[in-house]
Amino acid sequence: MSLFDHKVSDLHELLHKKELKVSDLVDESYKRIAEVDDKVQAFLTLNEEQARQTAKVLDEKLSSGNAEGLLFGMPIGIKDNIVTKGLRTTCASKILENFDPIYDATVVQKLQKAETVTIGKLNMDEFAMGSSNENSHFQKTYNPWNLDRVPGGSSGGSAASVAAGEVLFSLGSDTGGSIRQPAAFCGVVGMKPTYGRVSRFGLVAFASSLDQIGPITRTVEDNAYLLEAISGLDPMDSTSANVDVPNFTKSLTGDVKGLKIAVPKEYLGEGVNESVRQSVLDALKVLEGLGAVWEEVSLPHSKYALATYYLLSSSEASANLARFDGVRYGYRSPNAETLLDLYKNTRAEGFGDEVKRRIMLGTFALSSGYYDAYYKKAQKVRTLIKQDFEKVFEHYDVIIGPTTPTPAFKIGENIDDPMTMYVNDILTIPVNLAGVPGISVPCGFDGGLPLGLQIIGKHFDEACVYRVAHAFEQATDYHTQKPQL
Repeated sequence: MSLFDHKVSDLHELLHKKELKVSDLVDESYKRIAEVDDKVQAFLTLNEEQARQTAKVLDEKLSSGNAEGLLFGMPIGIKDNIVTKGLRTTCASKILENFDPIYDATVVQKLQKAETVTIGKLNMDEFAMGSSNENSHFQKTYNPWNLDRVPGGSSGGSAASVAAGEVLFSLGSDTGGSIRQPAAFCGVVGMKPTYGRVSRFGLVAFASSLDQIGPITRTVEDNAYLLEAISGLDPMDSTSANVDVPNFTKSLTGDVKGLKIAVPKEYLGEGVNESVRQSVLDALKVLEGLGAVWEEVSLPHSKYALATYYLLSSSEASANLARFDGVRYGYRSPNAETLLDLYKNTRAEGFGDEVKRRIMLGTFALSSGYYDAYYKKAQKVRTLIKQDFEKVFEHYDVIIGPTTPTPAFKIGENIDDPMTMYVNDILTIPVNLAGVPGISVPCGFDGGLPLGLQIIGKHFDEACVYRVAHAFEQATDYHTQKPQL
């Protein structure tokens, strides 16, 4: 049995009983990476020397009785678009292949304060653009449940590393489903918090009004611990919200009696695989058995979410990625004689196809003559989508549906078909447009591949989302099953 089969609270107890050392946890992580990462390919950069030094320091603290906090000594992986001082941060792009940041992201500072140990940086779709982890410049990541399948994206490395038992938990980022979709494909727990709950300072921007950092873990309880540690107001991020951070684990009571669940008919309609649909209906029966009630509702504007998202996110990406020009940092094309050549050649050689596609779409949507027809209209539709959620939440506590329309698809199956790839996020995108929290928890299998249940809550009501997710998790055993690598 791996140490990482234990919950954080169990490991914390073993550390304090002196039955375990932090260096044992770090050893376990690197040993497992050595065993399986040649197959899974979740990590881009390992932080082994620094991690072992940190473990040694924490072991001394432990022996002198100075270890505090539940996350003390726990090994974690960080998605490679979250900056880490002195530890390479590439966004899985050629344009940043040699970038060593000079500061830490706020979430990384918070993890250091909680005294976790950073094991390394995790692979992703380039600049977080993708749903399969096939858009990384460096390597593909493979699904630990079936190495012929994608792990999902863009936080595919973050989800695969947890599913493969390489780290206890990881951080990902979610712009249109990039935590929840890979969590569903890899059979782990992934939370996208309310927009503004977690600081984005130090997260390399894709779409600033949508991006949010969140935790990927084996259990709901561990997820709640990790979110609590990284949440809170940050003066370095003007979009970070000044709201109290509750003790999320207090809501994990297992009690959902009288809870009202809304199930949008649009989330179980056309395009949703029958096994996925059935797994959601089975999950609703479980929650009914625990005393919750559910009714079908409508989110009528969700059908426009995909088009709205790709216009808005690409527009923001086109503005955010303008900084990568070969002048200040990152890759600089050697094939340039003039300044204009430098800009054009650096970006042509440094960015991958998917990033270029979205930059061009976004630049078009923002251009004179098209701004009102596309970008402005998309902003109006975004407001309608947000209002749909607000109306439902006037009468219901949570919204439940599938996380993805299908189980994980084969590697290479959709890579040449951008539209099919984009549709993979159709059930997760509305949550980002509305800015509300959503979690994916394992809820079944189809042909040995995990399926995910998505639970969506009101703004800053992650506590209720965790309460429902934990009650469901405790009533089932999907979270205890592991891939056989």
